[in-house]
Amino acid sequence: MKIIRSNNPQELGTSAGQDAAALINQAIHEKGQANVILATGTSQFETLRELITADIDWSKVVMFHLDEYIGLPVTHPASFRKYLKERFLQQVSPLKAAYLIDGETDPEAEIARLAALIQAHPIDVALVGVGENGHLAFNDPPADFTTKAPYLVVNLDEACRQQQANEGWFATAADVPAQAISMSVHQIMLSKQIICSVPGERKARAVKNSLEQPVSNLFPASILQQHPHCTFYLDTAAAALLA
Repeated sequence: MKIIRSNNPQELGTSAGQDAAALINQAIHEKGQANVILATGTSQFETLRELITADIDWSKVVMFHLDEYIGLPVTHPASFRKYLKERFLQQVSPLKAAYLIDGETDPEAEIARLAALIQAHPIDVALVGVGENGHLAFNDPPADFTTKAPYLVVNLDEACRQQQANEGWFATAADVPAQAISMSVHQIMLSKQIICSVPGERKARAVKNSLEQPVSNLFPASILQQHPHCTFYLDTAAAALLA
């Protein structure tokens, strides 16, 4: 595991976005196509802003993403499909394919659809973040480290729902849906390369737990310690508690 520290979120995003672009282009060069996972949320603003400026043949890229709320309309400001359409898909030339999670349909049918798709597209580069409660995607503690299913229905804990309200996506924590479809920890760990962007003081404790605690499903992102090619991108505030 590598840790790259930057002075602020803007520098972090530049570093993470440029490195992600290089890995995507490497996959395209080596096999003619890159399969990627994109994360969402405020922690990804700067990384995605950099990525969309990169010189990439997007017609050779297949995109998946990490999670989506169950029952939330795509028109809602907090919808991750809306986020990715506005902040990524509409900012780059058309992709070969973009497989968005539909939280408004039958969850089990959607999970089966996505599982078949991602199993046919081994992931080259995954962009992820870490929640304030240490979650990876929407795998809140205690996360399921054992399931081999690519996607699952998860219950969102109080800390996770409060974070979404604090960031302004919802008026109150009570407005946050109780469940989501999330990519599993196992599926994320199958990615060849993982870029983990984590800016901000609010994430400092989660960063410390993820990097300095023993691997535990109580600190879901700590599993990244076991990935052979994972890089954490931190700003000064997020790294403040590291020994």
